[in-house]
Amino acid sequence: MPTSSSRKHPKVLFITSEAFPLCKTGGLGDVSAALPAALRELKADVRLLLPGYPAVLSGIGHKRKVAALNLQPHFPPAVLYSSQLQISESVGVPLYIIHCPEFYQRPGGIYLDDHGQDWPDNAQRFGLLSRIGALLGSDASPLAWIPDIVHCNDWQSGLTPAYLHYHSGEKAASLMTLHNLAFQGCFPPEEVTQLGLPPGSFSMHGVEYYGNLSFLKAGVYYATRITTVSPTYAQEIQQEPLGFGLQGLLAGRSEDVSGIVNGIDTAIWNPASDPYIARKYSTRNLAAKKFNKLALQREMGLEENGAIPLFAGISRLSYQKGYDILLQIAPMLTHLPAQLVLLGSGDSQLEKQLLTLAQTYPGKIAVHIGYDEALSHRINAGADCFLMPSRFEPCGLNQMYSQCYGTPPIVHATGGLIDTVVDLNTETLVDRTASGFHFHAMDADTFMRTIRRAIDTYSNAGLWKTLQLNGMNRDFSWKASASAYLSLYCRLKQSNVFFD
Repeated sequence: MPTSSSRKHPKVLFITSEAFPLCKTGGLGDVSAALPAALRELKADVRLLLPGYPAVLSGIGHKRKVAALNLQPHFPPAVLYSSQLQISESVGVPLYIIHCPEFYQRPGGIYLDDHGQDWPDNAQRFGLLSRIGALLGSDASPLAWIPDIVHCNDWQSGLTPAYLHYHSGEKAASLMTLHNLAFQGCFPPEEVTQLGLPPGSFSMHGVEYYGNLSFLKAGVYYATRITTVSPTYAQEIQQEPLGFGLQGLLAGRSEDVSGIVNGIDTAIWNPASDPYIARKYSTRNLAAKKFNKLALQREMGLEENGAIPLFAGISRLSYQKGYDILLQIAPMLTHLPAQLVLLGSGDSQLEKQLLTLAQTYPGKIAVHIGYDEALSHRINAGADCFLMPSRFEPCGLNQMYSQCYGTPPIVHATGGLIDTVVDLNTETLVDRTASGFHFHAMDADTFMRTIRRAIDTYSNAGLWKTLQLNGMNRDFSWKASASAYLSLYCRLKQSNVFFD
């Protein structure tokens, strides 16, 4: 049985396919840097395992070879390096890098080639990540440091719990975090034996998913515990439609499923110190926010008018994010009156429709297609209200950023949006928790009615300021999330029959 002291300092191997600032395609990259850093500040011995993409090897400083890995015949030889991911001047996270040139040293992106197509050997590429993660989490590891828990993230490391299950010796407990259940890592059934899994694993009680091998199904089936990135999303995925075919399995494991909301970097997302915005401000001088609004209107070619409500959206442009609904109501916004500024990229058809919208309503609607970190800060600081009509949202980050900047969000009542935005009503106004607006039916009329409700609130300056201050005073840092993960790690360590 572990001692009280050992339970406070679990050893955790955090397996991820991306980590900011070395490599990032989305929120997973941010989480994979910020969460381990916050956990190390709580004295957990967390170390990252990451593929050695070109950007990773060129982005780190000193590296040291710690093991040569021969996992043939299923995988090519690889070398394991150790280094450190420096998160800040005071916080660094130990890093293990898998150097396998055949799989990771190539042009293009992490998951896609230069033509935007999935790499044809993604099963092998991330099978190797999963396999090495399981190796390092077992008594067969070539390293002296062996984790108590392997923390897997999304489908790319989903086979790790399966490999651990079929290891006959001592092994770590496994935690599978689902950042977005819609991406499941499905491959043809012949990959099962090619990846070194036993043929018997290919069944409904294993890695099989509607006739294919699913990395994510493997993780959900074999992991010791499962987390999602918000409590509401943990419930939503146990039923249709957000279970994406795994709802039965997840519901059957409901006692092992829990949700922990992601945090954000409140040092970077802080209007009191933000270097990107026109005028810094805080809860003590909120009136200075108006200078950012005028600066944003000027920058985006909108009419410079502090009295017109300015709505904003920053998003990957996709069906999930509900921008087709936003397109329907955008022309109505201009007659309220109101202004709209949008930043994002993704679906080419949505990009074209948004650009056409901006051309049709110059001075009222502005659109920037692409990714621009500095502009996203200026939008959060300059807008009055943030729009987030996602059909589903496991956690979401932009709605937390906007509240930190005194920009109340309007969100579809789903997933992490429910858990991080408090709807304005009589009760939440009295207890001073209201920080934004929810709408429940995913249609243009309901969305528009909620926008009108926000405009009515905006017309009451005192009430609007209360809403802004409520959001700005909330704690969205990683501290609470890291504490919740640490508690879960300790329970997993205590219950594991190995490594006592």
